[in-house]
Amino acid sequence: MQHVHDYRLRSDAGFRLELTPTTTSPLAIDTSESTEMRIQRLISENPVIIFSRSGCCMCHVMKRLLTSLGVHPTVIELEEDEIGALSASQPEGEEEEGGGGGETVAPAVFVGGERVGGLESLVGLHLSGQLVPKLVEVGVLEL
Repeated sequence: MQHVHDYRLRSDAGFRLELTPTTTSPLAIDTSESTEMRIQRLISENPVIIFSRSGCCMCHVMKRLLTSLGVHPTVIELEEDEIGALSASQPEGEEEEGGGGGETVAPAVFVGGERVGGLESLVGLHLSGQLVPKLVEVGVLEL
C-alpha cells in the first residue's frame, strides 16, 4: 500500500502528490510475506475473521449470523491458489475432507485467533450457547 507523503500546490492550480510505500498499515501487503504468513498475521490481528472463496453463500450466512449478534467480522476472499495456505492454519487431525459431511478448508471463521471451523461448526457453537461467551471473551461483544 502507499500513502500520501507530501502534497504541494502547483502553479497550474493542481496538486503534486508524492507517494511512498509503507508497511506500517495492517492492511499493507508485503510482497516478501508468504501467503501462509499473511493469513497467520490477519488471524492474529483480527478478533473475528472469515476466510472465504469468492461468491460463497456459506460465508454470507456466517457473516449474517455474526452481524445479527452485533459483531462485524473481517471477511477475506481468497483466490483458489491461496486456499491451500489456509489449511496450514488447521490444527493437526482436522485435515480437509471432501463430501463426507466433514468441513472444507474455506470458508473458515476464526475467533480470537482460534479456528472455529466452517458454517456447520459456527452454527453448532451458536446453538450450544458457546458462541456469545467466546465473542465476549475476545472483546467484540458486550452483554
